[in-house]
Amino acid sequence: MTRPIVFDSPFLLGFEHTRQLIERAAKAAGEGYPPYNVEQTSAEAVRITLAVAGFAPDQLSVAVEDNQLIVAGRREGEERAFLHRGIAARGFTRSFVLADGMVVDGAALEHGLLHIDVRRPEPKRTVRQVQIRALDTADEAPLRGADHPAG
Repeated sequence: MTRPIVFDSPFLLGFEHTRQLIERAAKAAGEGYPPYNVEQTSAEAVRITLAVAGFAPDQLSVAVEDNQLIVAGRREGEERAFLHRGIAARGFTRSFVLADGMVVDGAALEHGLLHIDVRRPEPKRTVRQVQIRALDTADEAPLRGADHPAG
C-alpha cells in the first residue's frame, strides 16, 4: 500500500499514529471472510456481529491489542469427504480499528453468530487551573509549567 502524500508534508508533525490507523483500516476493509454487521445499539455503543457458523466457542478468540479488535477462528484437522462443500470452513482473522477510549464489553456466540459489544464510555470532565505569573520585561525566560519543567 502506498503512503498518502498528505502525511509526507513537513507541516504535519506527530501524525504518524493517524497514518498507521488509516493503513490498518484500509487493510481490514479488504478482508471478506467472515461476513459481519456493525449495528448502532445506543448513542455510545455498537454491536459487531460476525457469521461464524460451525465454529465452537473454544475455536474462536476475541482480543484487543493497540486499539485494534482482533477476532480469530481456528479450524483443525477435520478430514471429511464432501460431495459438495458450500459452507466455508476455513480459519480466519478479522480486525477492526477502535477509536481511542472504546471498550469491549463482551462477546457471545448465538446460533452461529458471534456478537461483540463495544462502547465509548462518557469521558470524565476535568478542569485544571493554570497559574498566571507576572513577568518582568528583563525576565524573558520561556513559560514552564508543572508539566514542562526547565532542564
